[in-house]
Amino acid sequence: MRTKDLSYWLFLAPVLLALTLVVIVPMLLGVYYSFTTWNGIDTGEFVGFQNYIDLFNDQRFMDSLWFTTKFSIVSVILINLIGLSLALLVTGRVRSSKLLRTTFFMPNLIGGLILGFIWQFIFIKVFASVGEIIGMESLQGWLSTTDTGFWGLVILMSWQMAGYIMVIYIAYLEGMPKELLEASEIDGASSFQRFRYVVFPLVAPAFTVSMFLTLSNTFKLYDQNLSLTGGGPYNSTEMVAMEIFKTAFMQNAFAYAQAKAVIFFVIVAIIALVQVYLNKRKEVEM
Repeated sequence: MRTKDLSYWLFLAPVLLALTLVVIVPMLLGVYYSFTTWNGIDTGEFVGFQNYIDLFNDQRFMDSLWFTTKFSIVSVILINLIGLSLALLVTGRVRSSKLLRTTFFMPNLIGGLILGFIWQFIFIKVFASVGEIIGMESLQGWLSTTDTGFWGLVILMSWQMAGYIMVIYIAYLEGMPKELLEASEIDGASSFQRFRYVVFPLVAPAFTVSMFLTLSNTFKLYDQNLSLTGGGPYNSTEMVAMEIFKTAFMQNAFAYAQAKAVIFFVIVAIIALVQVYLNKRKEVEM
């Protein structure tokens, strides 16, 4: 860094300034406000760790955290499986590969709120009509129970993010040395053996990136949760981001909501960093 000239720091200064003002300063202020009775206008009095003590006794927050955790685990697995499958499909010997890539990626370009309303119509209207025609009661009343709301969110998130994760896997699949695949084929390896012992280790870095992105996105989900279920029925599908929002803007408990946000940030950061560390170590082992 000492060898960098003045022009380097001049070009870097706007980015560092924006990062400091938009991310670092608000985060530090938020941590400070979480120790007060801040109401959005007045800082109020300093209460120490009282907000943090209260949130660990808040059953609604704990329920939303557990629901978010379950949703994230299922979604991360499905998104990566679907994304990798689509990547293997479009990088294989398939006609109209470019058209398929565009089609699979398109859901990621649609806003979360719009996606939520689209799938709400599908689950409530289309599923009910199809269920009535074929006589399947399980297709009727979707989003009216906790289980259907949960799987509705999983389906929506998987449909939206699978194409984006597919692009990451495609980049690694197309960067593989063709000689290794040809050599394994000549040695008589089956398709599964080639994938298990050649392809999978070579695309291991893609798993690190993809899992980090899917973990962070699923944990922070808000737009789709708002438009698809709204947290219902009876807040049983309410995720942490929505619960924090309601605490702040409906209960006017800004300091309490900020304490929840700090704890949520720490949980997501720890999970993401541990995941990256473990995946990086597995890459070396492979």
